[in-house]
Amino acid sequence: MRQFFSARFPVLWIGLIFACISVSVSAQTIRSDKHNFRVVRLATGLEHPWSMAFLPGGGILVTERAGRLRLFRDGKLAAEPVRGVPRVVDSGQGGLFDVVLHPSFSRNRFIYLSYAARGQGGVHTRVTRYRYIAVRHEIVDGRTIFDATPKSFGGRHFGGRMAFDEAGHLYISVGERGTKPRAQDLSDHSGSVIRLNDDGSVPKDNPFVGRRGKKPEIFSYGHRNPQGMARHPRSGAIWTHEHGAQGGDEINIIRKGRNYGWPVITHGIDYDDSKIGIGKSAPGMEQPLYFWVPSIAPSGMAFYTGDKFPNWRNSLFVGALRGQLLARMELDGDRVVREERLLVDRLGRIRDVRSGPDGFLYLTTDDDDGSLVRLEPVK
Repeated sequence: MRQFFSARFPVLWIGLIFACISVSVSAQTIRSDKHNFRVVRLATGLEHPWSMAFLPGGGILVTERAGRLRLFRDGKLAAEPVRGVPRVVDSGQGGLFDVVLHPSFSRNRFIYLSYAARGQGGVHTRVTRYRYIAVRHEIVDGRTIFDATPKSFGGRHFGGRMAFDEAGHLYISVGERGTKPRAQDLSDHSGSVIRLNDDGSVPKDNPFVGRRGKKPEIFSYGHRNPQGMARHPRSGAIWTHEHGAQGGDEINIIRKGRNYGWPVITHGIDYDDSKIGIGKSAPGMEQPLYFWVPSIAPSGMAFYTGDKFPNWRNSLFVGALRGQLLARMELDGDRVVREERLLVDRLGRIRDVRSGPDGFLYLTTDDDDGSLVRLEPVK
């Protein structure tokens, strides 16, 4: 399904930012179809903030692509990064990516980091589990639970998003590293969604377990570069979105063993305007739930489940890098029935979006001087 463009808003004036730990509230009320709201910049001076995770009892962990994990708590950004973060490959699209908490974090204090790592044979997507020690401002006991193989050189399409399902399985997106055919090769983790137990072991019911020449960690394949992932609050299904080339950005529901088509089918074209693959559909390959032409370069996604914006409840929100907007998708079951575009050209590149436990909506902006942002309703 194609998106529909909405009218662009005038440029948003943001109040003066005094320091990276200050809070700045926009003076302007932003109007949308369902709610009026304002933008609150909670923290600035973040270097390409990529993801965030909410700590029980307050506080937000924020990853910076350059390889730092930051803590925002009690209205300010801690001056020093969290200690113990691994060395990452911060070049091209590589760096420190996602941070997620274990479903039983309050008991075990486990957090998971995804990042680009260097090893013999090249660079790859890695996931490592740590224990977070708040009083020491440190993560410890790192244990690598996933390395995407084979490794390769180049700095493109790492994927790196993660989410837990209701049964405690960890899903990880891996991009095809800029080499299209890898997404159809089941002996290669690239271009897939991975499903693991929380300790990194492979679930026995993964679709390719015991099949010679196929990676048992793979749950779905035929993906280009998924950089959005979220669990549906009602069905429990894992939803993703991924970048197309020129057009063909997709939203998908991830199903066991399914082939999502890249690069055999796509709704986009290549950067030289040439055709990719055989067309838009093929037997045995999934169609996207929704797609964008032209591309918005989606990044980050969240189902809104809070109470501060009641008319947004159960909407799906998607950030956009190239599009510099926040897309609100109205759903009817598993169908997108309408797209509303918010914050067009107001905040720049939106890298991540999350529904906070306090009912507000949170964003990060992808910039050398990136921000942690909260949206608040205005009556």
